[in-house]
Amino acid sequence: MTRHEANPGSGLWRLAALAALLAQSVMLYLPTAAGPESDLPLDKVAHFLAFAVVAALAVRAGIPVRWVTVLLVVQAGASELVQHLLLPDRGGDLLDLAADLLGMTAGLLLGLAWSARTRARARQRP
Repeated sequence: MTRHEANPGSGLWRLAALAALLAQSVMLYLPTAAGPESDLPLDKVAHFLAFAVVAALAVRAGIPVRWVTVLLVVQAGASELVQHLLLPDRGGDLLDLAADLLGMTAGLLLGLAWSARTRARARQRP
């Protein structure tokens, strides 16, 4: 079984991962933070989900975990530095960085499980 057979539609998954990465980048680098004021930590949830979705889709697309990890760790750190140093209406936050890294980890695990399940189903087909 070739890698493409084990990961049907990988081109579409790569496109979905790229779209999620672009959406994540817009969220992280907008000059002003968007979103409603709330007593709930919605900002942290948004950070977690943005990194989890990108990681899961990238791994599902067949991009090696080590490359996804490097990309997202750099993105997480760089975004907080840019927000702190270059965006006056934003601020770098270590809790945002933690949410990013936790989301990335959850997304990597989800993507690995998702890919394994897809490969197992592909092996069961006649």
